[in-house]
Amino acid sequence: MAAVPSSTSAGMSKDLLNQCVHCGFCLQACPTYQLWGNEMDSPRGRIYLMKTAVEGTMAIDKTWVSHIDSCLGCVSCMTACPSGVNYEKLIEEARAEVERVYERPVHQRWMRSAILSAFPNINLLRFLRPFVSLAGKLSFLDPRRIVPQIGPVEDVPVVTPARGEKRARVALMLGCVQREWMSEINAATARVLAAEGCEVIAPVQQACCGALLSHGGQPEKGAECAQKLVAALDDTRIDAIITNAGGCGSHLRQFSSKCHDISEFLSALGPRAARTALPLKVAYHDSCHLQHAQKVTTQPRELLRGIPGVKLMDLPEGALCCGSAGIYNLVQPKAADALGDRKAAHIVDAAPDVVATGNVGCILQMRAALSRRGDTTQVLHVAQLLDRAINGRAGSRP
Repeated sequence: MAAVPSSTSAGMSKDLLNQCVHCGFCLQACPTYQLWGNEMDSPRGRIYLMKTAVEGTMAIDKTWVSHIDSCLGCVSCMTACPSGVNYEKLIEEARAEVERVYERPVHQRWMRSAILSAFPNINLLRFLRPFVSLAGKLSFLDPRRIVPQIGPVEDVPVVTPARGEKRARVALMLGCVQREWMSEINAATARVLAAEGCEVIAPVQQACCGALLSHGGQPEKGAECAQKLVAALDDTRIDAIITNAGGCGSHLRQFSSKCHDISEFLSALGPRAARTALPLKVAYHDSCHLQHAQKVTTQPRELLRGIPGVKLMDLPEGALCCGSAGIYNLVQPKAADALGDRKAAHIVDAAPDVVATGNVGCILQMRAALSRRGDTTQVLHVAQLLDRAINGRAGSRP
């Protein structure tokens, strides 16, 4: 493992780094600082490390990299920061610099390469469906229980006609893992949009948005994927590109102003379809990138409150990450499990009937953490609860 001198660290922006005044407002918002209380595992501390590398007072060595790797990239610090520091861009630049100049141990290189090659590959994910399904049913193959239990595939039609008078024509981003292993979320999203008067276009040829690549230190490849996906989804007759995964949506909207989260779009459109009553106590969990990067917080709550019979509640430490964070729960499993278990403890104490959220990674992470505790509380996407109220669908397996 090479310790790289900071003279190679031109990738991190001095102007962005200098925006931080080290006030410390970010500390209480940072999940890893909450776990460990270590200054270098806070946004302020990591910015200090970035500065030392750029200024030449510290090399990008094993210790330096470990603090950058331990960051979830949840960007909750950006909501807390009074100076408006763009930490999301800084951490992506730092990770890209690590991948450019630091020689990781062989097992880390292989693992990261395998993850970042596999998850954006739609055909490979489809091939792996039966193996993932088996692992999801046999707990000894997945002791952490983060592998999804795959049910019948619900492919979204290329065109789903609007019900009643057409109010909008939208393109639906299908995603990668969600498309192949959690397809019921996309199917529910398309049905809800159609019921609200939207013609839904879901091109088969769409591929990965590139979010995982950007977050994993490959921003150029991430941007290339996003641009290709926008080109596949957008045309002059599309009113909006709909996303239903917080992390993917926050990445994709950097490349098209037409990108909107499903809850954001439906809230602006206004309800038309009738809702049947769902007598449920629902705890809403904010996806990090949905709340902090996209600033979508009130809209999903409005949609849930619009379902008759739903009693909506927030969870303690609601702004704290659940530990999923893209590939974080694969490459930093101890920290991810600690955060997942912390979130699960709050859910168990609150005792809701259902937990609703807006991101597939959060769903998988919370289901796994609850399962480790032997708790059977359902964790669903907001679109699935809307689908249940509007179309009478069962929602999903727990």
